[in-house]
Amino acid sequence: MSDDIEARTMRRVYWRLIPFLFLLLVVNYLDRVNIGFAALRMNADLGLSATAFGFGASIFFVGYALFEVPSNLILHRVGARVWIARILVSWGLVSGCMAFVQGETSFYILRFLLGVAEGGFLPGIVYYLTQWFPIEHRSKANSGVVAATAVASVVGSPLSGAILTYMPEALGLRSWQWMFLVEAIPAVLLGIAVLFWLTERPETAGWLPADEKAWLARRLREEESLTATQGDLPFWRVARLGRVWALAALFTCFLTAFYGVLLWLPQIVKAFGGLTDVAVGLLSALPFLCGATAMLLWGRHSDRKRERKWHLAAALSLGGLGLLGSAYAPDKLASFACLCVAAAGIWGGLGIFWSLTGDFLSGGARAAGIALINTLAQLGGLIGPWMTGVVRDWAGSFTAALAALACFAFLAALIAALLNDRLATAEPTSKTVVA
Repeated sequence: MSDDIEARTMRRVYWRLIPFLFLLLVVNYLDRVNIGFAALRMNADLGLSATAFGFGASIFFVGYALFEVPSNLILHRVGARVWIARILVSWGLVSGCMAFVQGETSFYILRFLLGVAEGGFLPGIVYYLTQWFPIEHRSKANSGVVAATAVASVVGSPLSGAILTYMPEALGLRSWQWMFLVEAIPAVLLGIAVLFWLTERPETAGWLPADEKAWLARRLREEESLTATQGDLPFWRVARLGRVWALAALFTCFLTAFYGVLLWLPQIVKAFGGLTDVAVGLLSALPFLCGATAMLLWGRHSDRKRERKWHLAAALSLGGLGLLGSAYAPDKLASFACLCVAAAGIWGGLGIFWSLTGDFLSGGARAAGIALINTLAQLGGLIGPWMTGVVRDWAGSFTAALAALACFAFLAALIAALLNDRLATAEPTSKTVVA
């Protein structure tokens, strides 16, 4: 009886929430990383060097980090539905304004403001999922949503390449400017849709049958009781927790490799030579397709084995090996194949990482902890793209940059392997039958 109601409830919750949140994150990453494709033409039009582009791509994370914790604390106070809608609409408007950059200064300002607008979105989604999914279902749920970070590029790479190639210049705007405008519209529309689709908590879900609603609410209350002593921790005490800093250090290294690949991949592929923008778009989609597939399969395997840290360490090690292989591969085909392996490893660990961030706190402390970890780790988002641009200008190729990104992936794997076993395991909870 307990297993039956659990299966029915979690299936219904999964298919109600995950596809919609997945779509939100696809649009989020599409607007965040389309700068990598715009650079194929924008850099020449605006006279941006690789270093200047890398800095502009990175400064997004300064604004993002500054507003991460405040955003998640506001979300906990006013509710996910209203606050996530606000984030979507505001970033859509700023992303559309990227079409009107005139040079380095306006490029830097708008990238910073885009980070401010998006601040707290992904941690907010992760926190929201903890309000709906018990611990043993959380890695599958997180992976199902954050797979969008790869799928956004699977969809966005060919789309962006096609817009750059086929969109005619109209109203005085070039194709890369139209790309920003066209890809910003879905964020605003989905922000409005959030108000009608999301439900704050299981207790108020009219789309759940009464028995399933009661079962899920009770299960989540039982889990909350296990961490209730940490639910009302003030922010300064959350900031002193050793595990927060360990996960922040891990994710900093993780994001350095992650964003180094994400924001530079179109230019890395273009450097193979002899490729049109459409071909670059199609080829760039393949590594992200490997990443999305690995994320879903590896996240489910982690849930099934009720184990986190070794799954995360293995995935990041594979990512590092792929990056290193791509840097020193004997030919272009082998280098590209290694990029696919790197993406599978890096993205394969992403959902598992987010499952580690919400299982040791509760209530407002959980919202603050998740946001603080992500805030501190945005240093990796600053380092990865900027370092890649600087090394690319210095060395004249991407070889040394890929090797440097591989080192960060290996360091993240090492930190994952050193995590406390008790805290890095998905412990089962009691399965009480609800009459």
